[in-house]
This record gives sequence, C-alpha cells and structure tokens, in this order.
Amino acid sequence: VDGIPRHVRKAVVSTQSTGGRKFDMMPDDLAKGDMMELVIQSQRMDLGKISYNPDFENLKEGFITKFKVFLKRFTAFIVKPFIFGSKVTYVDILAYEYLDHIRALTPESFTPEVSEYMQRVADLPNIAEWLKSEECTNKTYPINSPKAPGWPGVPKKA
Repeated sequence: VDGIPRHVRKAVVSTQSTGGRKFDMMPDDLAKGDMMELVIQSQRMDLGKISYNPDFENLKEGFITKFKVFLKRFTAFIVKPFIFGSKVTYVDILAYEYLDHIRALTPESFTPEVSEYMQRVADLPNIAEWLKSEECTNKTYPINSPKAPGWPGVPKKA
C-alpha cells in the first residue's frame, strides 16, 4: 500500500502496522481501535497455534466453530462501510489480511456481511492496485511456513 512504511530485504517486505498513526489511519476512538486490533491478533495467534500443530485435522473443527462465533461478533462491529464508519483505518487492513487467511481455510464460514466488508476493503484504490500487482503474493505463497506440520496454508492451484 502506497505510503505505509515498509522494509524490503530481498523478497521479504515488512510493513509497519503503527503506520496508521503516521498516515491518519487511526480510528477516532483509539481505545476501541486498540481493542479490535488485539482481538484480531488473538484470532491470528489461534490460527497459528493449530497450523503448526501436527494434530491440525483434529483441532480444525474446534477452531472453525470458535471462528464462527468471532465472525458473528465481528459483524456487529462492521459499521458500513468500514469497522469504525466511513473512515478506513489500519484496523480494517489488519482485519482484511486475517480474514483473507481464514477464507483460504474455510470459505464456507463467511457470512454475506463479512464477504461484502472484505470486498469494500479490497476495492479501495491502493489495495485493489496492490492485489492485482505482481508484488502481491497472497495467492501464490503459503500463509504459514511450507513446513508447518498442520496447515501451511498453501493456496489452491487455479
């Protein structure tokens, strides 16, 4: 995304999530933004825990059940068009990335409201441009390490 600080080293690009502060992508209510960020990060950690667990197949259903509860609660926070209203925040970008990872695992778990929210984020001009670019690896690289014993998250071949 143009304007967000990043560090490039060979083929790895690291972005600074706190770039939201620098680029006016903070929610008006900072406490709610921090809380939503922590909820999303907690969900992300849960995905990592099962992905790197050799017992992934036995843990997957419990994760998906818990994820559906998260989605139901998350839907209540989607104030159209974005989480905190009309302003796009770094939390929207963070949520999109996490939800995109989960969509690779369980696309059938997504409600129309969440899918529409994700499309609104994906349609933002800079995001849409990046998703179409050769730099975008979210459909070609695994989500986790290819050696993750549970679920590396390797994209399905088209």
